[in-house]
Amino acid sequence: MSKVVIFASGSGTNAEKVIEYLNKSVEKKVCAVFCNKENAGVIARSESLNVPVYVFNRTDFYDTGRVGELLEKEAPDMIVLAGFLWLVPGEMIKKYKGRIINIHPALLPKYGGKGMYGMHVHKAVIENGEKESGISIHYVNENYDEGDIIFQATCRVDPDDTPESLAQKIHLLEHRHFPELISKLLDKI
Repeated sequence: MSKVVIFASGSGTNAEKVIEYLNKSVEKKVCAVFCNKENAGVIARSESLNVPVYVFNRTDFYDTGRVGELLEKEAPDMIVLAGFLWLVPGEMIKKYKGRIINIHPALLPKYGGKGMYGMHVHKAVIENGEKESGISIHYVNENYDEGDIIFQATCRVDPDDTPESLAQKIHLLEHRHFPELISKLLDKI
C-alpha cells in the first residue's frame, strides 16, 4: 500500500480531491493531513472523509521535531503540499528527497516564490497582461517554487478575467490533474 501525507493551510479543496481519488484505490491512500492553521477548512474536509488531521504550529514544524516524529509514525511514501504556505525544513527535504511535491497556481518559473500564492498570483498574472496561466506541479527543494517541474497545464487569460474568475479556471485544472498525477508518481515509487 502506497501512503500519502498531505500538508495544507487553507480551505482544502485540492486535498479533498486527492483524498477522494486515492482512497478509492486499495493500493493507495492518504493516511493523514498535516495543517498549520487551527481553523482551516481542510480540517473539516479531511475529517469528513475519515482522514486523521494533525494540527501543528511553527515551533512544532521548525524547532521541536514533533512534525518529523508524526511523519515517521505515518511512514508516507510521498508528501503532497496542497496549499501549504510554509517553507519545508531542509532536513525534511533530505529525508524525503524526490518524494515531496507541491502544486502552484501559476506557470513557473514566473509568478513563484515567497508571497506568490492564491489571489496574489492571479492578480499579478492579470496585471502583467499574460495571455495564459495555469498550474505547475513540482518537486520541493529548499526554496519556494524552485524545484524541478513535473507537470504543467494551461488555461487562457481572457481580457475580462478577474483574479476570482482566473482562480476558478485554475481550480478546475488543479482538481483534474493533481490527483491523477500523484497516483502516477506513486506507481513509480
